[in-house]
Amino acid sequence: MIENITSYDAALANASALDTLKWAVDKFGDKMALASSFGAEDVVLIDMLCSVTSCPRAFLLDTGRLHQETYDVVDRIRARYNIRIEVYCPRTETVERLVHEKGPNSFYGSIENRQECCHIRKVEPLSRALSGLDAWITGLRRSQSTTRDGLPKVEIDNAHGGIVKVNPLAEWSEAEVWSYIRERSIPYNKLHDQGYPSIGCAPCTRPVQPGEDIRSGRWWWENPEHKECGLHIKNRG
Repeated sequence: MIENITSYDAALANASALDTLKWAVDKFGDKMALASSFGAEDVVLIDMLCSVTSCPRAFLLDTGRLHQETYDVVDRIRARYNIRIEVYCPRTETVERLVHEKGPNSFYGSIENRQECCHIRKVEPLSRALSGLDAWITGLRRSQSTTRDGLPKVEIDNAHGGIVKVNPLAEWSEAEVWSYIRERSIPYNKLHDQGYPSIGCAPCTRPVQPGEDIRSGRWWWENPEHKECGLHIKNRG
């Protein structure tokens, strides 16, 4: 599988998102799960995944600082699709130590502090979520940010033990995402209607102003090239 990953990506270059998911389900079955923050892309993928398998797996990294609207859409998706969402939280003792030593808002102080908080609340829980899996699915798109240019549909995730990472929506535009949601009346996070195209933790997300990049509301105090939390590190061969 790993040896053929480049050829698989090439073969799927013109495949639809749905066909890419069908391929992934056929290859990996229940050894694959969707990482969902319940943004627009993720609810699209849940809808697609439920259409191609009767046993979809999806997980949420609950950082403890998500918006209430995010929890609301989790419940609506669970009810709509009768899907069980696996939830991974940061380790209590690690969060307590961080807040005790640096306060609740240390992430505003520096890139290093922000990355430390992201590691504790997201990256470490992700490593537990991916443990035992052969592949994971993401809602990444190439047009989301400068850090995601050249995103393949299928790749080896060297940062997480060399498992396969599947990005079915890599070539989709934001307009295509919303067209899919509206055509199927899929539940979505209501913050999207309030100017939030990209939604993360509440303290680190703000509405986007007209003309701004769609991810400018994430970690808005940092430069664009730093706007990743560590979940999606570019592979370096």
